[in-house]
Order: sequence, then structure tokens, then C-alpha cells
Amino acid sequence: MTEKSLTESEKNRIYWRSRRGMLELELRLLPFVENRFHTLSEQDQRAYAALLEHEDWEIFDWLQDREQVPDPAIRRVIGLIKSP
Repeated sequence: MTEKSLTESEKNRIYWRSRRGMLELELRLLPFVENRFHTLSEQDQRAYAALLEHEDWEIFDWLQDREQVPDPAIRRVIGLIKSP
């Protein structure tokens, strides 16, 4: 069974949820969403949305390689965010 595509409303919500309370994190997430989110597979887009459910400090630690990302799908997205 395939998942349905994200609606424009869901995509807009993801953009606004990428705006975080931690500036260092926002500076990594917003450019990623603006420039690369639309090129991601549907599965990666959903993994990015799941990433946003986590606390800022947790996401920041993952991006800084201070902690291991437990979910493989989110780990993949973290890798995409970190890659140029």
C-alpha cells in the first residue's frame, strides 16, 4: 500500500515547523526546506516531517554528530541535510 502524497497545506506546515527556537538549527533546516525538500522522495519528505516532531536540542545533536539517530529514515534525512 502506498502513502498518499503530501498536500500543499502539509508542505506549508512543514516549512513553518522548520522555523525553530534555536537559531543554529533554523539556519540548517530552512535552507534545506527551501532548496531541497521538493526534490526528496515522498518517503524522505515524511521522514523530514517526523524529524520535526523531535526537540530542537535532539535534532541539533544529530546534526552535530553528538548522538546517533535511532530511526534509519530520519538518519537518512539528517545525512541529506548535512550534505552540500
